[in-house]
Amino acid sequence: MYTKEENINELTGLIIELCIKIHRTLGPGLLESVYEEALCHELAKENIPFVRQVPINVVYDGIKLN
Repeated sequence: MYTKEENINELTGLIIELCIKIHRTLGPGLLESVYEEALCHELAKENIPFVRQVPINVVYDGIKLN
């Protein structure tokens, strides 16, 4: 039985491997949206749940950024 930390480390390792695979395949210099689409495809193939472009609240220099 894996501990929560072991599960997180295993998942993190897999995600890093997928990102490296994508970068080796597509190379540098593309728009972020291309890499995002490829990563979502790879995560779905691995049955890893994910949510895209989750909005977060960020305040910079006293103003709320969209």
